[in-house]
Amino acid sequence: MNVDGTDEPRFEAFVAIDWGDKKHAWSLQPAGSDRRERGQIEHSPEAVAAWAAMLSARFPNQPVALEVEQSRGPLVFMLSKYEHLHIYPIQPRAFAQFRTALVPSGAKDDPSDAELLLDLLVHHRARLRCLRPDSEQTRLIQHLVEGRRKLVNERTRQSNRLTAQLKLYFPQLLDWIDAVDSPLVGALLERWPTLEALQRARPDIVRSFFTAHNCRSQELIQQRLVKIRQAVPAVSDKALIEASQA
Repeated sequence: MNVDGTDEPRFEAFVAIDWGDKKHAWSLQPAGSDRRERGQIEHSPEAVAAWAAMLSARFPNQPVALEVEQSRGPLVFMLSKYEHLHIYPIQPRAFAQFRTALVPSGAKDDPSDAELLLDLLVHHRARLRCLRPDSEQTRLIQHLVEGRRKLVNERTRQSNRLTAQLKLYFPQLLDWIDAVDSPLVGALLERWPTLEALQRARPDIVRSFFTAHNCRSQELIQQRLVKIRQAVPAVSDKALIEASQA
């Protein structure tokens, strides 16, 4: 989705939604009025659809400005399909700074976040940007890129976790094999989860294992065999070793 600052239409109402995990608090102010209404929406496609339909029936064929405390996410995606809703997303961090400026006490519920969001939308809308739908192809690319980024982050997290565990009880493996996230490391630990188990294996079995896992350099394999034979266990605490393999 694209966010821009193009000329806005004449809004019939202004609505702000304070994101919640299961329920979202909202505050509504009709155009030309100081009166405000409040309520909650269950976080479900059905509840969001019914709420959007209510707005459409109340302000038929008229645009409604809607601010959401979420830069991206499920609620923004649910609401973006309704043409009468002009969405102004705001990052939670940016809103937290706005709240701090208006509520020096730091009390999150005095006034409510939905009320503060609505103040920002009604009185400081020029500082916000309205969400404009991208093309389907662009959205597809965005979702694919986002999915890949999450997978890369998860892979990094798991690699860091494995590295930390190996440093505790089997640090030599980090020196013998550069890529801790490689299939070779996973297969080796599955077959020989500790240095002691690896040292008990026959050298010809270990050599065949490395060869089968695309290590074609016999010189490198021989160097690893020597290092395996000469290695000394980092710890002797069986409880730590067993727990580190989990």
